[in-house]
Amino acid sequence: MKRFVLLAFLASVLPMAAWANDIDFANLGGTLSGSNSGLSLTLTDSTLIAINGLNGSGLITGANLGGVYFTTGALTSGSLAGGATFAAGGSFKISGTNGVIFDGSFSSPVTWTMFILANGTHEYTLQGAISGGGMNGVTTQLTINTGKGLFNGSAVIASGNTNVVVPEPGTLGLLGSGLVSIAGLVRRRMRT
Repeated sequence: MKRFVLLAFLASVLPMAAWANDIDFANLGGTLSGSNSGLSLTLTDSTLIAINGLNGSGLITGANLGGVYFTTGALTSGSLAGGATFAAGGSFKISGTNGVIFDGSFSSPVTWTMFILANGTHEYTLQGAISGGGMNGVTTQLTINTGKGLFNGSAVIASGNTNVVVPEPGTLGLLGSGLVSIAGLVRRRMRT
């Protein structure tokens, strides 16, 4: 019985090791537009300024490494001025200088949160989970250029950050075959 519990534990924990490659993207600028239909950021507007972990590389910085584009689903609750929730769906794309790096959509509802800072200015944060092409991630886009006024349908992105986790298919295959082998050995020993 102890062996079965150990095997079940390994089968549930070890696959997490296969999600080994995180890629971080930082973007700057761009105009976020919004209505009850959703929020959108155009690809040509928000510029990638840093990429960390793409194809196993370290930190890459530059004035224009590509761009970020997204649209959310429609407004489901709240308001654009005071904070809201948008439906999952829409689209999310990260484009590099050599083509599309990530192409997916929001996999869960997107939150739009307003904060009032100590000096009386308003800061809005957009957060959502993204997925596409076998990759999963999360994005945080900050808009802080509303001053003391509320979001009125358009604001400049001060900064944005997206983290994408890329699975390693080879590692998953090796892990699966290893677990099958262990299960076979345990079964053989239990029979004798």
